[in-house]
Amino acid sequence: MSKPLVRDARLESSLDLPVDPPRAGESRQAWVYRQIRERILRGVLPSGGRLPSTRDLAARWHVARSTVEAAYDQLRGEGYTAGTVGSGTYVAAVIPDNFFRRGLPGDGGAASGPGAAAAPARARAEAGGQAVAAPVEAAGPPPAPRREAAFMARSADASLFPMETWRKGLMASAQRVTPAQLAHEDPLGWYPLREQIARYLGAARGIACDAGQVVVLTGIRDGLDLSARLLLTPQDKVLVEDPGYLNAEPLFSQYTRRIVPIAIDEHGFSVARARRQRGARLAHVTPAHQSPTGVTMPVSRRLELLDWAAQTGCWILDDDYDSEFSYDGAPLAALKSLDGADRVLHFGSFNKTLFNALRIGYAVVPRSLAPAFARALYVTGRSCSVIEQMTLAAFLEDGGFARHVRKARSVYAGRRDRVMAMLRETVGKAPLRVSGEQTGFHLVWWPPSGFDVAALLARARERGVGIQPVADFCRRVSWPDGVVIGYSARQDADLDRLEALLREAARR
Repeated sequence: MSKPLVRDARLESSLDLPVDPPRAGESRQAWVYRQIRERILRGVLPSGGRLPSTRDLAARWHVARSTVEAAYDQLRGEGYTAGTVGSGTYVAAVIPDNFFRRGLPGDGGAASGPGAAAAPARARAEAGGQAVAAPVEAAGPPPAPRREAAFMARSADASLFPMETWRKGLMASAQRVTPAQLAHEDPLGWYPLREQIARYLGAARGIACDAGQVVVLTGIRDGLDLSARLLLTPQDKVLVEDPGYLNAEPLFSQYTRRIVPIAIDEHGFSVARARRQRGARLAHVTPAHQSPTGVTMPVSRRLELLDWAAQTGCWILDDDYDSEFSYDGAPLAALKSLDGADRVLHFGSFNKTLFNALRIGYAVVPRSLAPAFARALYVTGRSCSVIEQMTLAAFLEDGGFARHVRKARSVYAGRRDRVMAMLRETVGKAPLRVSGEQTGFHLVWWPPSGFDVAALLARARERGVGIQPVADFCRRVSWPDGVVIGYSARQDADLDRLEALLREAARR
């Protein structure tokens, strides 16, 4: 008994070390969370050690106990800690040894691993090399992804957007823009917008970046396509999640035929299975809210993924498509926030947070790749309206974006809760099994044994109720019958139709 007690005493005293002051705009909860998270990642708090009680730590750091409790909940939700009320909180994350040698992003450690010293030849824009790879000749047109009603149900609800505020912003931008700004466009995007995106990502997603690493895009698909153009040859191998994002394979198949589906597990993308695929050049992942199952990748798996990428020289494309909408706690820190070896390209989209037709997204890319992205954007002529970029920059700066996200999050949470209540009524006394309900625009319902899922889906198609089988997202794997139910853009009448459909199914 004495050894664990000695170790716990050392761990608790480590939290008496000097703490960093809060960053600009950082809440007290985010500050407490960051102090503990960074100690875990640096090995000061090793796996298995016990953290102080919330009462004790609140007294030590002079914050409210509820603030510490919220930070502990977030750490537990991300897999850094484990424990239950009455048993204490313990460090659960397993940190690869290589992570300690590289350190956290921003610690000053150099990126290491194969391919870290230089980008591929096609990505050396300054050297005058080819900036854009030629697409491979496709064997045939890729199958069109199944979208329509099911897709629209898991999009941003444009009716919630403050269009009058946006209209005034557009007018102000049109009056302010100069002829020079209209004539000379930066391929990477309007610089003040890139600054605002970098600040937002630092505060909301834990990514330490600057405007020089931010690329303004038309959306996440634009970023995935550009990354494939720059980083792939026809002989390269790309790993995608299975089940996974429907558009990933059609996008990557333009540049290589070597696309390998990797079966996910209960923690998302399987690094163990990825290790069997030698020579992988790119891996597309959705760690915050796996598409479509909604699984959140815990920190131990994230660190394992980053360690594998650093060792093999694989680029990780992090598709962060809906993490702003976290209903049961603070949004998770992004994968890029842990990326000491600079192998992650992070993609996000304002089309998902504001309205679908906006067509403005962004990427945070390794600094070595930024010139190549600039050249590729110049060559392909892809860009967003400078007036809309100016308006979005002001919307971020004056707090309009944060206010809109808070409002939309509350509405979406209410719609999610209504769908959950429908499903509880549908299953009756059977246990309700869902995944992905904690975040985003959709959840997956796993009906009880004996439920006629095929009949439910057929009736939904007949009535225009947008639900979709998990099987649509599978490439090689065969999963139990699951139903993807989007709720974010469903108005009351749409929810009424869904409720009627589920009640009818329950009676059969």
